[in-house]
Amino acid sequence: MFVDTVSLHLSAGKGGNGLIAWRREKFIPKGGPAGGDGGFGGSIILLADDQVHSLEGHRNYRIRKAEDGAQGGSNNCKGRSGKDLTLKIPVGTLVKNSATGQVLFDFTEKGQAWTICIGGKGGFGNSHFRTSTHQAPYKCTKGREGEAIDVDLELKLIADVGFVGMPNAGKSTLISQLSHVRVKIAPYPFTTLRPNLGILEFDDYSRTLIADIPGIIENAHQNKGLGFSFLRHIERTSTLVFVIELAPFEDRDPFEEFLMLRRELHAYNPAMLEKPFFVVLNKIDQEETKELIQSFKERYPFDPAFLFELSAKEGTHLERLKEALRACSLPKSSHPSVFFV
Repeated sequence: MFVDTVSLHLSAGKGGNGLIAWRREKFIPKGGPAGGDGGFGGSIILLADDQVHSLEGHRNYRIRKAEDGAQGGSNNCKGRSGKDLTLKIPVGTLVKNSATGQVLFDFTEKGQAWTICIGGKGGFGNSHFRTSTHQAPYKCTKGREGEAIDVDLELKLIADVGFVGMPNAGKSTLISQLSHVRVKIAPYPFTTLRPNLGILEFDDYSRTLIADIPGIIENAHQNKGLGFSFLRHIERTSTLVFVIELAPFEDRDPFEEFLMLRRELHAYNPAMLEKPFFVVLNKIDQEETKELIQSFKERYPFDPAFLFELSAKEGTHLERLKEALRACSLPKSSHPSVFFV
């Protein structure tokens, strides 16, 4: 299951208590205090792992606590420190304070690690309080509590390409054809309730990560339909692919749907329209689509070189789209300037 938001209560381990103990050995009178200090509590560390693709592993563990430090021992032995707790999260995860909504950390690269809760310091044993005037202190201190915080983890996918379209536009079929990933496909709206990820691999072993985003409807920027659960995943994609359904037997205008999708992206975040994009006219295998295609082209204001006509179901004309997506894996300086219209 793809899970992109979870709320957690994180608590570092408590430091171990100090100990009151005395040195008692044969032939050593007045051995003095020998109580050791407590060990440090374990800390909680968040680690971005590119092998983790969702927050599903944290869905059923809302309270996470690191190990407490052990109590100090006799003969001035320090207690064992508690083990740190490392939580692996996907790259692209935002960590927010649940109470204030403040973004505490943004994991944008694999291998990034952040200690979010530091373990408590261990208490002092009675040997720590021995002085020249106080040779037998009967005193120790307790370990300190570890840091604790309530956080919200929110995943924003970092993909090379994000598919954008109305419900039932054929995005899931398209990603299954391009990357051979198994996704749920059915002829009704909102088949896709969570993003699907696929990898398109080329002959030179270069790869493009594709994200199939749930369908968007009008006023999605106001959180209608799947709303924010769709829009936040598009923010970090490098390139957008608008998938437009050709529906000759329905009272729908493909070009108006294209404009509506752009309006929703602009209303949510105007910077989204500055991304490079392609437009895919899907389902050309249906009858009577030629007039819709011609009407779309006549009103389309951008370079038609990046307008694709295909059938994801039949696999028609997919090779040309693959070559265009291959350019998305190149450095931005290598992209044709028309991508940035």
